[in-house]
Amino acid sequence: MNPDAHILWSAPQWALAILLALLGMLGPFSIDTYLPAFVGIAHSLHASPVQMQQTLSGYLLGFAFMALFHGAISDSFGRRPVVLWGLAVFTLASAGCALSNSIGQLIAFRVMQGLSTGAGIVVSRAIIRDMFPPAQAQKVMSQVTLFFGVAPAIAPIIGGWLLVYSSWQAIFWFLAAFGALLWLAIYQLLPETLHHTQRQHFHPRNLMAGYWQLGSDPRFLLLALASGVPFNGMFLYILSAPVFLGEHLQLQPQQFFWCFLVTIAGIMAGAFVSGRVAGKIAPSRQVRRGFVIMLLVGIANLLANLLFKVHVSWALLPLGIFSFGWALMVPVVTLLVLDLHPERRGMASSLQMFVGSSANGLVAGVISPLVMHSTVALAVTSLLMVYVGLCSWVIVRRRWPDIGVQT
Repeated sequence: MNPDAHILWSAPQWALAILLALLGMLGPFSIDTYLPAFVGIAHSLHASPVQMQQTLSGYLLGFAFMALFHGAISDSFGRRPVVLWGLAVFTLASAGCALSNSIGQLIAFRVMQGLSTGAGIVVSRAIIRDMFPPAQAQKVMSQVTLFFGVAPAIAPIIGGWLLVYSSWQAIFWFLAAFGALLWLAIYQLLPETLHHTQRQHFHPRNLMAGYWQLGSDPRFLLLALASGVPFNGMFLYILSAPVFLGEHLQLQPQQFFWCFLVTIAGIMAGAFVSGRVAGKIAPSRQVRRGFVIMLLVGIANLLANLLFKVHVSWALLPLGIFSFGWALMVPVVTLLVLDLHPERRGMASSLQMFVGSSANGLVAGVISPLVMHSTVALAVTSLLMVYVGLCSWVIVRRRWPDIGVQT
């Protein structure tokens, strides 16, 4: 924690949470805003469904790759420069997407978006821990998750209406404008939170030593899996939205927001509860409760899809409950990851994001296309994602029972 944190930010705590949440919104905006325009973009650019899927998986893989470096660079040069450069590149890449006249160009600029978007998301986590002690950091992390939850709810609504009343290009011009305005806000409001005594020497040997230190720590790897993989239990449905919502549930593109609304309501409710119980119950108990909720609703969802014909009246409810469980536990696990090696919090955030984003990219590029045409296959895959995260957490608790004990 920065010893001067108390003088760096004099505004209310929630104001910093909103600013950091806006950085986190870049990710869901980049994904969810253009999903309703999939068919329109494909027709305009004469692209196949596989090529359109590559605009999503290319973004996610670019995000995962660069996530390895954003936090590590911020450990050396500070948080502000990394965030500002990332926002600048994102803004230019969004404009490039809007100006694309071939699917190849769109994929290339989507990869460029992915390479830059992670700067704000990765570094914002390190900023929280720079500024607040553990219990307070959990409250702020939960507030960020709460505000961040608004983005996936409104993104498809914005995308759907921009598509209807303008064009698919307007969606990417909107992202470019959002990036430019956020750059101005960060430049004016966000202080440098990394204390000069905590900066790491920027040298390949030092960086490799840091990556080895974290990458060879089984606690880090297991906690990263516990936080990153279960997210895909709900993200799978978002990635499969054109088929799941359009074909299975017979919804129009303008109605896609119902799926996102239910999911984000769960995230916001879970984040709210997580912030309320911060410092009152043991972190390990909170994580356990989140996993129990996800596991039970995953089983119920699978049984419902096996026994009944899928219908919009009930098919979206499990997503809301699942997202509640995920949001309840993920702020705790994220802070546990950052505190394993306090001197390399930026790098830890990078590697944690890399693990989660790699899983996201795998789900987007391989798993989602394989299972999206069957609601049973979607439910089975979602449950398996929870199982992987739960097994990782159980191993951590059994081998290192002191992790997550203190409130």
